[in-house]
Amino acid sequence: MAKNISVTVKFWKQNGPKDKGHFEKHEMKNVPDDTSFLEMLDMMNEELIASGSEPFVFDHDCREGICGMCSLYINGTPHGKTERGATTCQLYMRKFKDGDVITVEPWRSAGFPVIKDCMVDRMAFEKIMQAGGYTSIRTGQAQDANAILISKEAADEAMDCASCIGCGACVAACKNGSAMLFVSSKVSQFALLPQGQVEAARRAKAMVAKMDELGFGNCTNTRACEAVCPKCETISNIARLNREFIKAKLAD
Repeated sequence: MAKNISVTVKFWKQNGPKDKGHFEKHEMKNVPDDTSFLEMLDMMNEELIASGSEPFVFDHDCREGICGMCSLYINGTPHGKTERGATTCQLYMRKFKDGDVITVEPWRSAGFPVIKDCMVDRMAFEKIMQAGGYTSIRTGQAQDANAILISKEAADEAMDCASCIGCGACVAACKNGSAMLFVSSKVSQFALLPQGQVEAARRAKAMVAKMDELGFGNCTNTRACEAVCPKCETISNIARLNREFIKAKLAD
């Protein structure tokens, strides 16, 4: 049975990338603990608007753990999770205790400039994908699945890599602001399949170059990215990306 709790939300306010930014606080009383975290923020905004204050801006869309838009840094952890496999929209108030102070911040990365409050510009990920996260070969009409000579193990692993939703939690958790887990997952989904082999060398070089150009840091294998990924991507993808990149450079 649901019970009500009261919490204090300490949320980040910033008018743009050049604004200094600051924290503000708002007390939320009698919040049902079966309320999702984003629903609680909706309730907070209703109270802020009713009091004549400016609402708190944050990203959200599907609220089903699919789109990756709900990019909030909660109590020092991307998506506010103590376990893997969930996004902010899948976080519920029952994870908090009555009287808790909940600190909400944006992703902090040179590659993700703040638009307003906790909404950041993640267009950098789109630019990395545009650099090489696709295949351009003619594949003709769709074939029967059993006619494509790909092992089930490779197909399953490629699908796991493709499950990355590009939320940016890996970047937010990394002390260097590295995007290696995202880039390696996107490279891996093609590297494991024959359709991706034609442009493999160009893809690895182009996506790594674009990542560096956009200001993301280097990977130092602390595995912080892996620990917070809501889709459980692993750093084995980073090892695969390194192999693809080295092969491409040797081919040059």
